Amino acid sequence: MGDWRDVNYPVMERFFTVQGEGAYTGASAWFIRLGGCDVGCAWCDVKESWDAEVHPKVDAGTLVDEAVQSGAPICVITGGEPAMHDLTSLTLGLQSAGLRTHIETSGTHPMTGTWDWVTFSPKRFKSPLDAIYGASHELKIVVVNRHDLQWGEEHAMKMPPAASCYFQPEWDRRDKVLPYIMKHLRTSPSWRISLQTHKYLGLP
Repeated sequence: MGDWRDVNYPVMERFFTVQGEGAYTGASAWFIRLGGCDVGCAWCDVKESWDAEVHPKVDAGTLVDEAVQSGAPICVITGGEPAMHDLTSLTLGLQSAGLRTHIETSGTHPMTGTWDWVTFSPKRFKSPLDAIYGASHELKIVVVNRHDLQWGEEHAMKMPPAASCYFQPEWDRRDKVLPYIMKHLRTSPSWRISLQTHKYLGLP
């Protein structure tokens, strides 16, 4: 087996910011956005990430070194759909360096790597694998229309009891869907609202 540092990944971008969504909102984090996605959400705001072949390959050693140098305690692996790649080497390096490993995934591919936090964000465009529910710490449902609320409830029923569940208004429809979500919370108070606070702050 070769050195974990030599394993390459297609990387669209990496940057320091704060986590803008979910349970870790406001926490400083280093983001690595990997290329490649076969889910194809119509409202995706990073469609340029879909084609893995157009993004440069970066070795895990470089990615871990940059994450450490950022000073952030958390490294979030996102996409695209990051679980398309074998993330064993990357998470090994990050955790060995003392960083928390977080991932956001649609759950459509088997999980690899070792994770401190898994955000499961299912999409209607491709069904998730059953194994993702038990491996997840939080459920994030992007709300495009009122039908997504009941659809989200169906996923929530499969989540571990300790998991947090979030409805997140799709950014371009947030003014329209927020009233639906607020009405739903009256009868389902266990849900929380996740806002893309990094966008409100003008951060990446």
